[in-house]
Amino acid sequence: MSRIGKLPVTIPAGVEVKVSDKNMVTVKGKLGTLEQQVHPDITVKVDGNILRVERPTDQKRHKAMHGLYRSLIHNMIHGVSQGYKIEQELVGVGYKASSTGRALELSLGFSHNVVVLMPDEVKVETVTERGKNPIITLKSHDKQLVGQIAAKLRSLRKPEPYKGKGIKYRGEEIKRKSGKASAK
Repeated sequence: MSRIGKLPVTIPAGVEVKVSDKNMVTVKGKLGTLEQQVHPDITVKVDGNILRVERPTDQKRHKAMHGLYRSLIHNMIHGVSQGYKIEQELVGVGYKASSTGRALELSLGFSHNVVVLMPDEVKVETVTERGKNPIITLKSHDKQLVGQIAAKLRSLRKPEPYKGKGIKYRGEEIKRKSGKASAK
């Protein structure tokens, strides 16, 4: 069996999981509601506060889907009960971030400021302290969506290897190059 797929998922208090006839899994919690369509070959069973994902055979594609859907459902349950948070840091002189409502305004050294509109499910906060790099915090109950938004923000100005300037994840180590001065 799949090492990930065979693990049962514990449903915490306050989270409601429904499986419809057409293999649509709906998870409701205090932070929101998420839905996931499951392949017809895979079965999802809920017994009290334990959820199990089962596959019909040991074919390679069934093994792959077994672990995939178990992970997706686990992420949904964790998201609606606790949520996900990603922090990003702006490294560079003059790089700034400010948020007003759903709009995130970034000053990244371009000739104009970049404005990114956030979906309703994602909450954005910015912290700017004197002498420290600005921090962008993204929070949501949908792991895939918050990761996609964070990757999009990072793609606006990726960290470069010589000075490390750009948008990086908090705690991320950037591989640095020494530059042409050390070539001799």
